[in-house]
Amino acid sequence: MNDNQLLRYSRHILLTEMGIEGQEKLLAAHALVIGAGGLGSPAAMYLASGGVGRITLADGDSVDLTNLQRQILHTTAAVGRAKAYSGKDTLAEINPEVEVAAIPERLEGERLARIVASADIVLDCSDNFATRHAVNRACVKYRKPLVSGASVRFDGQVSVFDLRQGEAPCYNCLFPEDTETEETRCAVMGVFAPLTGIIGAVQAAETLKLLAGAGESLNGRLLLFDCLRMEWRSIRLSKDPACKVCSGSSP
Repeated sequence: MNDNQLLRYSRHILLTEMGIEGQEKLLAAHALVIGAGGLGSPAAMYLASGGVGRITLADGDSVDLTNLQRQILHTTAAVGRAKAYSGKDTLAEINPEVEVAAIPERLEGERLARIVASADIVLDCSDNFATRHAVNRACVKYRKPLVSGASVRFDGQVSVFDLRQGEAPCYNCLFPEDTETEETRCAVMGVFAPLTGIIGAVQAAETLKLLAGAGESLNGRLLLFDCLRMEWRSIRLSKDPACKVCSGSSP
């Protein structure tokens, strides 16, 4: 690290659990953020400010006026722009030393697989089950830790699925793709603006911890957050031995 980086990241370096070694791991890391909306906004901003060296920001949508109530990565002037490019510009303002790649498309198929394979960690900040399951399959295939979040109305959830660790479950163990699950979209149900910030910030915290090797992650646990009551619940998750995605994938 140069003198400017030592100063910029000094408050991280002061933490015993991080130190210079942990910060250097962040600077050398590549994080893939799927979705530059309500969750991806705070998550990507904290990754950039925290010093993750490379961030790939993927989102196929454009900024809409209705997004601005919660998607703090974008401004009024960005309405109509691709979220990926708008987000890249914002992250450059936060930390110009971070290398940001903007992908203005919905990642899927082989392209998704290639980019997941190139990343050190993946943040699922999307808003639909099809994308979540596709991202999970790619993470299982390439053994990449997945930090998953969701929020709608006043309820949020966040977890880590890291199959590098023992008998850890994958996202499909929790929400099997072949079962009927009601999909609730904020465009229909609404979402409380600060909720996305809270969940996205937790995703960023888990990502930074995993990359730096600090503390204990949410792997094998699901955090549920009721914003109306300001209550958190933690649920233990188990690997499904019959899971069609990760069964037989333990190290």
